[in-house]
Amino acid sequence: MKLEQLNFHHLFYFWRVAKLGHLTQAAQELHTSQSAVSAQIRQLEERLGEALFAREGRRLLLTDTGQLVLAYAENIFGLSQEMLGRLQGRTAGITRLRVGSVATLSRNYQENWIRPLLADPSVVLTLESGVLEGLLTRLMQHQLDVVLANETVPSDPDRPLHCRFLGSQSISLVGPASRWASQSLRVPEDLDGLDIALPGPRHALRAQFDALCASAGVSPRLRAEVDDMAMLRLIARDSGWLTVLPEVVVQDELRTGLLVTVGQSTTLQERFYAITTPHRHRIELLEQLLVRAPAEQAGS
Repeated sequence: MKLEQLNFHHLFYFWRVAKLGHLTQAAQELHTSQSAVSAQIRQLEERLGEALFAREGRRLLLTDTGQLVLAYAENIFGLSQEMLGRLQGRTAGITRLRVGSVATLSRNYQENWIRPLLADPSVVLTLESGVLEGLLTRLMQHQLDVVLANETVPSDPDRPLHCRFLGSQSISLVGPASRWASQSLRVPEDLDGLDIALPGPRHALRAQFDALCASAGVSPRLRAEVDDMAMLRLIARDSGWLTVLPEVVVQDELRTGLLVTVGQSTTLQERFYAITTPHRHRIELLEQLLVRAPAEQAGS
């Protein structure tokens, strides 16, 4: 059986009967006769070559195939209802927000950004991470609503995108409090020969930091370069080395005193952006996140 042979009208009737568990109730809801509903389901069964219901007295029970078909029908018609709600601009009911973020972005920053939604029972969040180019492809295909990044996107008439600045944060040098409490270092002047962990080469800050050290004639002893900010946080916490990163990455460790800020560079700043498509369907909750003050969004 090919997709074009599947009658979604038949599938819809099956879905309502399976959900209600009763032919008569489904017929009343669909404003048709019980025999018409039965005929639609019978035609679907003939197309699929499988029975979807088994009768037990007056009850209709789903077969194993019926359970499988119901699971797919739930997704098909659930997403259809969501699509219609979005197109009609509805804000009532459930709102699904699909957020992509580059793998080099701090997980703490992402959580801070979506925090206003976490206590809202009407919101369902889908969070993805990956390489920026792949996320932008999914954004253009309307599989994501917004992409969070720490770099801008070049202007391209063939791929129109909106890039909104959300905020920025100075880069800090952090170390374990057991060794570095009450000490202060200049970045990069005092880093020569010191054990250090850095964001990986893909991170927007790395080239800037390397250039800053080169211009100052400073050569730290590189011990680790880490693309993933969650892993860099663990390295900063457990290695004993100094680590260069935005403080938001280790906000909890700084708050508890496990790590301390040893130095800071105002020359180097990580900038945060929200990337959207210009012709997206408006999601009110997303619009509210986008218009929050930059300082509030980047908070540590």
